[in-house]
Amino acid sequence: MKAPASLRGLPRETFVLALVAFCVALGFGIVVPAVPLFALQFGVGTTAAGAVVSAFALMRLVSGLAGGRLVDRVGERVALMAGLAIVAVSSLFAGLAVNYPQLLILRGVGGIGSAIFTIASTSLLLRVASSAQRGQTQSVYRGGFLLGGIIGPAFGGAVIGFSLRAPFFLYVATLVLAMAVAAAMLPRAALRDELAQVTLGVAEESSAPEVVVPLPRTSLRTALESRAYRAALAGNFAVGFSVLGVRSTVVPLLVVRHLHLAPGWIGAAFVVAALVQAVLLLPAGKAVDEIGRRPMLLAGGAITAVSLGGLALVTGPVTLLLAMTVFAAGAAVLGVAPAAIVGDVVAGRGGTAVAVWQMASDLGSVIGPLAAGLLIDHGSFGVALFVSGAVVAVCTLMGVRVPARPAA
Repeated sequence: MKAPASLRGLPRETFVLALVAFCVALGFGIVVPAVPLFALQFGVGTTAAGAVVSAFALMRLVSGLAGGRLVDRVGERVALMAGLAIVAVSSLFAGLAVNYPQLLILRGVGGIGSAIFTIASTSLLLRVASSAQRGQTQSVYRGGFLLGGIIGPAFGGAVIGFSLRAPFFLYVATLVLAMAVAAAMLPRAALRDELAQVTLGVAEESSAPEVVVPLPRTSLRTALESRAYRAALAGNFAVGFSVLGVRSTVVPLLVVRHLHLAPGWIGAAFVVAALVQAVLLLPAGKAVDEIGRRPMLLAGGAITAVSLGGLALVTGPVTLLLAMTVFAAGAAVLGVAPAAIVGDVVAGRGGTAVAVWQMASDLGSVIGPLAAGLLIDHGSFGVALFVSGAVVAVCTLMGVRVPARPAA
């Protein structure tokens, strides 16, 4: 089966990285449901079990800058492989852990590897795509993650019934598969990951020596001077805050404690949102490239903010699914536009700038659940959701000063 015509001109790395992302997300989706349950087997409480989950996200956040520097030093391909290897080895030993501290430390190490992999793959994808393709390449890449994230938990639920250690070993297998795909299908370091071999000559018959120009690097300081980059940071914070943070924390509690629905509706709401987002990712990416960065960033932020407010007004299953559908539409656009903007700002190597951009999302995913929990405890679900919508709106309003289209 041939790829759609709109995708045939995209860089080959787009599809390779999407396949790698699928393998990673598939394994992650398998292991995530097992992590807190496995921790409880060591006789700890629910707070300690939750800390194992938080350790992964926290170490992703704190190791971001170091990961960006590593990408700049050794190249995207090498760093990507190293990151996957770190997650695989740490997950293998986590599955063999005999006490709680071992599990906690090993999951934290896995977070470091995840940060390196994410920064390397994003940096490579932004670099190989032209300005007219960045939205679409991000859509394909994120689609790989999303598809793996849909399929993984279904397998994970079945595997948990067999063994709480087995998901860790399946995660290792999917990571090894991702490494094999990257090793076999991504260009060798000498081709793209180390130096851009630019030959400057007058003519073929000229005897003038070749001049090799190193691939330019965009420092973090240079990136921060750009209004567009600062808007991308705020937009990615909004993604982490709303999609990875508030939604994942508030919706399950909203369904069970506020709407008093059966827990099965939690899964239904997330599946509907994932399917809608999957369907809209490619059109969203094309719109970011063709309509422009600024209007789509603002539209994605506005839709996401409104949908969070809509969640505060749901009264039953139908309105819940409707609000989650609107939320998914906003998330599809909001997840693509900031990445395209970063690609416009970063010229050549920009591992540190990409790392800080990724850290903005990680920070949002850490702050979002905590803020929502406090607002629910001291206010209500409505207060938490309306405030969350306001945070997203304020963050994306920084996009007003972003150029509609990248400079030629």
